[in-house]
Amino acid sequence: MEVITIEGGHPITGEVTVEGAKNSALKLMAATILAPGVSTLTNVPNIADVHVMGKVLKELGAKIVVADEHTLIIDTSAVDRWETPYHLVAQMRASTAVLGPLIGRFGKATVAMPGGCNIGARKIDMHLLGLQALGVEFDMSHGDICATTPHGLTGATVSLDFASGGATENLMMASVRAKGITTIDNAAREPEIVDLANMLNEMGAKVRGAGTPVIEIEGVAELAPVVHEVVGDRIEAGTFIAMAGVCGGPVTVKGFEPAHLGLVLKKYEQMGITIEQGPRQCVIARSVPLRPVDIQTLPFPGFPTDMQAQTMCALALAEGSCVITENVFENRFMFASELSRMGSNIVIEGHHAIVHGVPGFSGAQVKAPDLRGGAALAMAGLVAEGVTTISDIYHIDRGYERFVEKLRSLGAKVSREEQDIPE
Repeated sequence: MEVITIEGGHPITGEVTVEGAKNSALKLMAATILAPGVSTLTNVPNIADVHVMGKVLKELGAKIVVADEHTLIIDTSAVDRWETPYHLVAQMRASTAVLGPLIGRFGKATVAMPGGCNIGARKIDMHLLGLQALGVEFDMSHGDICATTPHGLTGATVSLDFASGGATENLMMASVRAKGITTIDNAAREPEIVDLANMLNEMGAKVRGAGTPVIEIEGVAELAPVVHEVVGDRIEAGTFIAMAGVCGGPVTVKGFEPAHLGLVLKKYEQMGITIEQGPRQCVIARSVPLRPVDIQTLPFPGFPTDMQAQTMCALALAEGSCVITENVFENRFMFASELSRMGSNIVIEGHHAIVHGVPGFSGAQVKAPDLRGGAALAMAGLVAEGVTTISDIYHIDRGYERFVEKLRSLGAKVSREEQDIPE
């Protein structure tokens, strides 16, 4: 199998530029279904999840031209199917993002129940309940979600139990074609939600309030294709910021808005990491021992669950103890058991992780448990004594473009190679 091998102890310095946001690009690709014709997305990350979403759109009848490494030209004028196959949806939960656009365009959709990272149940109940309020009827059979709108789509007020990004996005994409006004209360506020709203408005939609807890959508009769640039990936940026903080830097991370990582940067400064913010970049360095801080994950603008593993890795080297509370995904602490193979001292109690700092890590054979956990293990390997070998790296490929190459450009001694790993 293919593995990533890292020799620890080498200085990490230089510059790295992050790609467009994975969590935005996937939803923007799905949104092109709403506007028959040719839309162009720029700053699209060249990662496995984007390739899967491309296959989903092609299954529906779309034509996709890769104009360059980060530009997709998507023609949805010939889309004439509304069923997504299980073999694709099972690879990536974000495939369910086509549910809202298909309902908005055709008034019906059949989407297989989702898969993706093994970090929790991540049920889509809120998606379905919200869409039902707009007049969508569902039949669940044979592992598929079959949606119909026998009386059309009608605007309504939907109150989400949890500020779910996926539910907010699906509701936005369906309601832009509903009659009347839809109001989403307790809407997700992530920058990726704002990016989607911006693209929908460029298409001719009337979406107001994105980035706040209340989003209002006034339905329109039709939407037109657009050219749109994907927002920079705050989580990829946060990953490299965490790496630089652990290794000492200095490292300049470019291509994102620092304001999108507000609480992360604040917590990292409390840990003793120096962060100099500039236009679409940060410069990170550290010259003092890492300090422990307590973290709890919450929807934006809270501390992102997608930065929890990377932060746990850093805190496992802090001088003292702290508590990390995971409030979003119940299985996201699987990373801790792999990090323990490298010498960490972390005790899991329900959705709390008690992290006791250790002087250092030692290289070991580990498995990436999920996307962010895989990146965090690489981060640990950068400062570990000896060699770390990471398997199941397909998780990392789902969300990080040229991950090994970027690490190498910063001075890391890292390679990607075929290797037999004993069971």
